[in-house]
Amino acid sequence: MATAEELAPRLSEASVNKIWDVYSAFDWPDTLEPSAEWYMSPELISIYGTDIYNALSEAEQKTLSFYEVTNFFSFVLYGERPLIEGLMHRMYRKATLGVITDYLHHFVDEENKHMIMFGDFCNRYAGKVYPEKKLVLPREWAKGEEDVAFFCKVLIVEELGDYYNLIMMSDKTINPLVSKINRVHHIDEARHLAFGRAYLTELFHATRNHWSEEEMTSFQTWLANYLASCWGDFYNPTVYKDAGLKDGYGIRKMALQHDACKQMRERASKKVVNYFLEVGLLSETPAL
Repeated sequence: MATAEELAPRLSEASVNKIWDVYSAFDWPDTLEPSAEWYMSPELISIYGTDIYNALSEAEQKTLSFYEVTNFFSFVLYGERPLIEGLMHRMYRKATLGVITDYLHHFVDEENKHMIMFGDFCNRYAGKVYPEKKLVLPREWAKGEEDVAFFCKVLIVEELGDYYNLIMMSDKTINPLVSKINRVHHIDEARHLAFGRAYLTELFHATRNHWSEEEMTSFQTWLANYLASCWGDFYNPTVYKDAGLKDGYGIRKMALQHDACKQMRERASKKVVNYFLEVGLLSETPAL
């Protein structure tokens, strides 16, 4: 595997060659009708495969798909906001000077475009971005642990998002604007993921020796819990309410426990979990 320093110049060149303008890349319809077409591939809808979903009419399922994709775009948008802040904070450290910093400028530029893109869709057609509901608790970090945790968070948001992107960008049955947004996002994210995996692997291997076994175990517990908490954002009671469903919190509780939904979370998480296991960031597959 190429090192992050070896990858960075090639990724910078690719970013220049594939540069795009977020303000001219899309033709935005004046309005979208939630019940008129699919906006998210049905198998990605959070309650797909449950009795509640199966009891909905096709128009109701399509309406739900509209609010679900709005929630998905909100999830990625909020994941990218601290990513930009964190990359800016780390950009000119000694460990990232040179070609890595050069690539991080492209990384930040592309993530900023993604935020504009997702925010435009949500505000134009749903009239809002669904708010983030994570509670950040203060904790003591071991040496270098905060940086490792930051890049783990980046990778989780990007890997989960890319799983959805890959399915929706190729789905001819969903709204073409949604499909294009997913395709544009995936093209940039493929570079971000390649860099992120290489950089995090090197960072973790350089940091791990400074941690005690207790600190390593604590980090693995945190990482498993963080991944599970990210999935909690996909089961949004307000989405169910906006789609006309009753008892949004009850639906959320049901979906988090339902086998079909659990299997979906495991499929979508498989790539990032396997990476964490291979590198040693996790020692066992977490419960999702």
